[in-house]
Amino acid sequence: MASRRRRFPWWAVALAVAVVIPVAGVLSADETRALAERTFPVLGFVAALTVVAELCAGAGLFAAAAELAARAAGGRRWLLWVLVVLLATLSTVVLSLDTTAVLLTPVVIALARHTRSFPLPFALVVVALANTASLVLPVSNLTNLLADHTFRAAQVSYIGLMWVPALVAILVTVLVLGVRDRSALRGRYEPHPSPRAKDPVLLRVAAIVTGVMAVAFVVGVTPWAAATVAALVLLVVTLARRRPLPVPASDLVPWRTLLVVLGLFVAVEAAHAHGAGQVLASMAGDGDDVWSLLRLAGVGVLTSNAVNNLPAYLALEPATGGDPLRVGALLIGTGAGAILTPWGSLATVLWWQRARQVGLHVRTRTVVLQGLLLGPAIVVLAVLALVATS
Repeated sequence: MASRRRRFPWWAVALAVAVVIPVAGVLSADETRALAERTFPVLGFVAALTVVAELCAGAGLFAAAAELAARAAGGRRWLLWVLVVLLATLSTVVLSLDTTAVLLTPVVIALARHTRSFPLPFALVVVALANTASLVLPVSNLTNLLADHTFRAAQVSYIGLMWVPALVAILVTVLVLGVRDRSALRGRYEPHPSPRAKDPVLLRVAAIVTGVMAVAFVVGVTPWAAATVAALVLLVVTLARRRPLPVPASDLVPWRTLLVVLGLFVAVEAAHAHGAGQVLASMAGDGDDVWSLLRLAGVGVLTSNAVNNLPAYLALEPATGGDPLRVGALLIGTGAGAILTPWGSLATVLWWQRARQVGLHVRTRTVVLQGLLLGPAIVVLAVLALVATS
């Protein structure tokens, strides 16, 4: 009887890459040390923020916010959609795009079905904003955290440079999708009383901790430190309240994903150390005039949608030369522009998986057409906003 072959896990491949490349001398000791000093705080932040997001979901924070939106909309479907837009934007800005894709998507789809609305427009605006609203804060996207290192070195405020392009990306997303889906958002629904939270005390603590953490991010507290404190507080309160963890303890920290990301960091750094950067630099050009920035953002869009936005950003970052304007343009291309293909960003992949798990099957064509509708306009207008406000 033939046995089924088990696929070798990607995290094990990534771990081998992260260990073998420095040991084999492909990266020097100084290059390895510099890479670790830059990336380990980022990975620590991702780990802590994932714990925060999972514990907030376990406390019912996302479900409570959705039910609050359903009541506040007063039975008006279009207003419910607007409130979902607000919820998806806040979730992406504070808890990152992957959190929105994984934890908010099933809640929003259930909300749409509960109110007898078409779930597809609600789900599609969530995945769009998970990407296009990810420019607001350094913590909203892993690529932003990497870029923030460059901004700090140049003594430039991330928020000061990126808030207008980020606002443009969000507004274009909402306006375009609102017009496209206007017919599906007509009509009313009958509001129903929401179920009582299983642990109101834990829910309130989760809301307060998340709010305080968001303020800490905005005022410039070190992201990994703020997220770690929030994670510890929520974990202690959850255990003290004798509530079960929302996922097995071994899955609370996404160690497999962290190993894959670490492997990407090391592999791309090794490629740059051996000449790959020269090829990419010739594609991305130079200069910080509007056409040069549009060219760089366009290369970021094409590369992200061909492979994925994280390796695309890592590969193209040296082509920015540390110029904050060029870094901002690259973030626009690899962040808000990575929506033309289903694999352009991890958030889209995760969103698709979660939608299918709750019975909403979205065709590839639908995702691609939405990306083509939004992507070019958002990238061009956001880059123009970046130039106009710099």
